[in-house]
Amino acid sequence: MKVSGLSLYHFEGCSYCGRVREAMRRLGLELELRDIHQQSKYRDELVTATGKQMVPCLRIDAPSGARWMHESADIIRYLEAEVAGKR
Repeated sequence: MKVSGLSLYHFEGCSYCGRVREAMRRLGLELELRDIHQQSKYRDELVTATGKQMVPCLRIDAPSGARWMHESADIIRYLEAEVAGKR
């Protein structure tokens, strides 16, 4: 299921990012993936918004503005409860 309004900032060699991508596969979710090593603009967006280059980071777009969530376990819990759980 394609999910709009969510973007995952990540890079391929990051094991924590891999955990989130695996959870996405398991849950059948397709999010926009923004590789911070392949596209410097994504790294710049992440640093500007959060003050750090730490991945994985989930950007959650909402009418009130973007929310940013770090920590793979928190991201996975959010995807399970708030996205996959509401299908």
